[in-house]
Amino acid sequence: MSEKNYYAHPLAVVDDNVEIGDGTKIWHFSHVQSGARIGKKCVMGQNVNIANDVEIGNFVKIQNNVSVYEGVTLEDYVFCGPSMVFTNILDPRCKYPQVGKEFYIKTLIKEGASLGANSTIVCGHTVGRFAFVGAGAVVTKNIPDFALVVGNPARIIGWVSEAGKRLQFDENGYAFCAKSNKKYKFENNQVVEVE
Repeated sequence: MSEKNYYAHPLAVVDDNVEIGDGTKIWHFSHVQSGARIGKKCVMGQNVNIANDVEIGNFVKIQNNVSVYEGVTLEDYVFCGPSMVFTNILDPRCKYPQVGKEFYIKTLIKEGASLGANSTIVCGHTVGRFAFVGAGAVVTKNIPDFALVVGNPARIIGWVSEAGKRLQFDENGYAFCAKSNKKYKFENNQVVEVE
């Protein structure tokens, strides 16, 4: 990288061989490890670790005390709340170490999803577009687009718009969100945006 168009606090560590997009900010005590690719206009709060070869999209916000481990991919506009947790091994044992990408189980967080404070995403799952994982929830299976999930294990309690507003469906299965100015339909136990 010839020109640095991002901000890294003097107490942050950015390894060689990383890609960081324009306007991204990396705050105190954070570490971006070799091979990481971070998009433009992201914010990495205090004490954030971005592991080797992690891919992060544009406009992602990662709050304080979050480690994004190898095998995790965050698409554009993902929000990671304070102290939320990713994993990348299902059966960790110190006596039987599993180190290296061949052991890591992939996790995908799709565009616009929000992961609440202290939530945990068990590896090997996908959190759908614009899904909302409540604070403290533990995700142990795939979460569909626009789902609102809470609890341990996380379960669907409703549906939200792209803007994160709770959707109320009429008798025909339609809902409108004034904040996103978009219409949604609930059918076949899923929510889709209506053009």
